[in-house]
Amino acid sequence: MTKENIIINFDDNITAYVKDILGSSKIDILSYVTKIAEYILKNEGIDVNKIYISIESATKDEIKNLNAKYRNIDKVTDVLSFPIFEKDELEEISKLDNTKKIKEIELGDIVLCLDVIKEQSIEYETGMLREVLYMITHGICHLVGYDHIEESDKIKMRDLEERALNIVNITKNK
Repeated sequence: MTKENIIINFDDNITAYVKDILGSSKIDILSYVTKIAEYILKNEGIDVNKIYISIESATKDEIKNLNAKYRNIDKVTDVLSFPIFEKDELEEISKLDNTKKIKEIELGDIVLCLDVIKEQSIEYETGMLREVLYMITHGICHLVGYDHIEESDKIKMRDLEERALNIVNITKNK
């Protein structure tokens, strides 16, 4: 899979946020996110010609409503992921021989609450760029079937997140 085969769609709020607050362009963030996604997909053995991921933003009220509706948790959160496939379905897709290979798949949607992420970057002293990229990385891990309910799963997910962020040289204070 090449970088050209991973299609990341950002909403206008994220594009403006990245440009105005992070001091980076959409191209910079897109490059980072594409490399992160490519690393995670390769790590999971997901080999499809084109992968689509949608990344959207939400206000605190909007993300709280989504969290309540889809997770039955009535509180604000930083990121929500809405995968199209279960982990075992992605594994089956990856095992298909070339004659049956699926050419394009949409992995799902990631919804970021930029206000919460900004607060967390201050609280955790991670820096805005790292916090935004960490939340996107976290979301992509969920889209490919990772979870952090059980401690052992959380350890595996955090390890993959950090390895993916290291690919783009994002440290905790950037």
